[in-house]
Amino acid sequence: MSDQSLIQAVYEDGAELETAVDAVQRTIAALDRGELRVAEKADGEWVVNTWIKEAILLYFRIQKLSPMEAGDFTYFDKIPTKTDLEAQGIRVVPPGTVRYGAFCEPGVVVMPGYVNIGAHVGEGTMVDTWATVGSCAQVGKHVHLSGGVGIGGVLEPPGARPVIIEDGAFIGSRSIIVEGALIEHGAVIGANTTITASTPIIDVTGPEPVEMRGRVPANSVVIPGTREKEFPAGSYQLQCALIIGKRTESTDEKTSLNEALRTFEVQV
Repeated sequence: MSDQSLIQAVYEDGAELETAVDAVQRTIAALDRGELRVAEKADGEWVVNTWIKEAILLYFRIQKLSPMEAGDFTYFDKIPTKTDLEAQGIRVVPPGTVRYGAFCEPGVVVMPGYVNIGAHVGEGTMVDTWATVGSCAQVGKHVHLSGGVGIGGVLEPPGARPVIIEDGAFIGSRSIIVEGALIEHGAVIGANTTITASTPIIDVTGPEPVEMRGRVPANSVVIPGTREKEFPAGSYQLQCALIIGKRTESTDEKTSLNEALRTFEVQV
């Protein structure tokens, strides 16, 4: 029986956990090496590998709490930190943490932030100070997660899409991206913007507003906003996100980003 079948048998059908221990360990090791991913893009759409998320959930059941050390730091946890960072070309600044079972491509920089199990971070991406990449989040190449950004983890239910940040996106300071939201390639998210599965994302660049949820289109420039809603107790301003422009298509991503930040006066 394949590792996938064993894991599914335990998670979905109630088979004995002991029968899948080796399969779970192999799956997490493959995640750590980047040989497996929780979600992958196929034919232009993101597909969730549900059984891998099931393996992560089973891994928490298998692992026992124990003291562990990373340099001068002492922890008491079930999952160790990632090792062999130099050989993998990953820079992690103390006390930044990349958990075992996460994968970072060469050139990733993790300031004193956090990358959780199941996450996949593409080459050249910066995880800035106090930014967090939650469990199973998929972050593309050459992304900048500014200081204090919260990329939420989506571990349960196993079939739910994780948060996805595609290549070349810029996420401004203290922004929160959660509940499986998709930030498409090249998008610029201004500081303090919250994107959830239910946050109204309103394109205000045309003659009429165009509303969407759960997805920021490619190269969009987004800032936090509010809109009025009536309640029995009165009218109140509720949080939303506003698409105020588009980042130009450019072979020089840095030039395109700087131009967008200046043109639209986006706080980062």
